[in-house]
Amino acid sequence: MATDFTEFANSYIRDIKKALDHLSIGKLNDLYSLVLGATSSGSTVHFIGNGGSAATPSHSAGDWSKELGLKTLSHTDNASSFSAWANDEGYSQVFVGQLSTFANSNDLVIAYSGSGNSENVLNGVEFANGIGCKTVAITGNYNGLEGGKLAEIVDLAIVIPSTSMERIEDIQLMINHIIKEAVKSNKEQ
Repeated sequence: MATDFTEFANSYIRDIKKALDHLSIGKLNDLYSLVLGATSSGSTVHFIGNGGSAATPSHSAGDWSKELGLKTLSHTDNASSFSAWANDEGYSQVFVGQLSTFANSNDLVIAYSGSGNSENVLNGVEFANGIGCKTVAITGNYNGLEGGKLAEIVDLAIVIPSTSMERIEDIQLMINHIIKEAVKSNKEQ
């Protein structure tokens, strides 16, 4: 039986709207404050992510460095470093390796994982916590896991209220744009 595209698209859009309606504005405001703090202190923002959630760090780092003048690093982008750490230390250590080279205490590490259970992301956040970075998770309620282990180990967890990986990943990018535009607006005042 063929899919009724119109009904499918309408359902997808309804799901996105419902998740956005229940997204915590208070937690977004907390992230906004952390990014303003990083901007004023000259800290670096490090982005890490796994799977489909590895693309948003790249997009975010590009937006935030260009439009906000903020020092950013997407640790999903350097293929040589990423693959060398994966080859030599294991895939679970790719972010630990890069953060051990580039991160300093008081930097901000933003971790994207739809499930909140990506081992490489968890290890990266644990390393960042250990050296005194502020840590944020942008994750979801995939399989009803409420942000998984990641939500438990960060300073700030933004758990997108959706069980759909696709909708979680869509909203991760929307959060990037919300924060970037709010910081940009603040700088223009």
